[in-house]
Amino acid sequence: MKPTDLRGILQYIPRFREKIFILSIDGAIVTDENFANILLDIAVLRSLNIRVALVHGASAQIKALAEELKLKPTDLDGAGVTDADTLKLALTGANRITHEILEGLSANDLRAACTNAVIAHPMGIIQGVDHLFTGKVERVDVELLQTLLNQGIVPVVPPLGFDGDGKTYRVNSDSVALEIAKALGAIKLIYITTLDGLIYQGALIRQMLVGELAGLLAQNKNLFAPEILSKALHAAAACKEGIQRVHVINGRVDDGLLAEVFSNEGIGTLIYANEYQQIRPAKKKDVRAIQLLTKKAVESEELVKRTRGGIEKSIGDFFIFEIDRNPVACVALHIYTEQKKGELACLYVNPSHENQGIGRKLIQFAESKAREMGLSELLALSTQAFTYFQSKGGFVEGTPDDLPPGRREKYEQSGRKSKVLVKKLR
Repeated sequence: MKPTDLRGILQYIPRFREKIFILSIDGAIVTDENFANILLDIAVLRSLNIRVALVHGASAQIKALAEELKLKPTDLDGAGVTDADTLKLALTGANRITHEILEGLSANDLRAACTNAVIAHPMGIIQGVDHLFTGKVERVDVELLQTLLNQGIVPVVPPLGFDGDGKTYRVNSDSVALEIAKALGAIKLIYITTLDGLIYQGALIRQMLVGELAGLLAQNKNLFAPEILSKALHAAAACKEGIQRVHVINGRVDDGLLAEVFSNEGIGTLIYANEYQQIRPAKKKDVRAIQLLTKKAVESEELVKRTRGGIEKSIGDFFIFEIDRNPVACVALHIYTEQKKGELACLYVNPSHENQGIGRKLIQFAESKAREMGLSELLALSTQAFTYFQSKGGFVEGTPDDLPPGRREKYEQSGRKSKVLVKKLR
């Protein structure tokens, strides 16, 4: 979908209107030439009555300032030790970035305000090491942020926290974004960074359930790219705290923000909470979606052609796999009551969501439904994907004699010569 395609965008507007998005932008992205396009994307979000709060980092600026002044900062990402010199660099770098963001928002006719909404306390001594001026978020001034959002003002929050004595602490911006998203009840937390998304063992994770991400982090978090590990940790924590969706995208991609928000495929990594995906019975309104979803498979003769009327007639047999309320896969379970057999049919996963185990989940779902109905055997017919059914679904090759009489007749009339696959249900 093109981000400028209004028809594509319109389907999302009722879901997102008056909802809150938190954008966490790395300092390196603010100084990138594509930041002007990100600001335009933010203007589009605001024009659709989506409330936006910005959090920014400053590690790139601290590094540049340190090189310029020939200093060696004790920490770059706000999670290690921050000494007095590093805090000064952080203040200077953060102020520069805040100013650039406010300038850019003004150029796009958006009202904005820098806030002191993060109340922090010292991180303290951890494993014998005093973290000095590194802080931890104690609470968020929700009233201040909500007042700004209600007035159509974009809050801009630096990676700094303040205590009741007027002291300033450097705070990790990923953590700040998480705490603000949690406090405001945001429906999306979007980390805009310099990488394409979460990189694990050198490969990009496109979409992942939070439980699976937590498992990878527990097993060996060092297999994540070092510069993206903080995003992975905070994405997992955010979903566990009730934020439905966390995105990690490359801020150097033109139209990337809109493509991530307003398309089913996105451009980066999506981490989602358990309730975010579901398999549900298809409805009559899904007929067109099923036809569009399976169109390429029908053209390549991987799936048999089904007319709109045919799908409508058997719509009760179809199930849809949704992500963000968008159909990304489907399956049908046709029942032959007399023979106590079921046929798993029309299994298809959108190519943009392949290799994520969705097909296997649909097979398992159909098998569970068949067992619940007391069926003794599950059938599948395939011309091209029979090895998939054998390796992933546990089917074995049968013969046309395994088909119920009425289905056998249709099989012979079709001339497709599909392989007949069988799975006994015990």
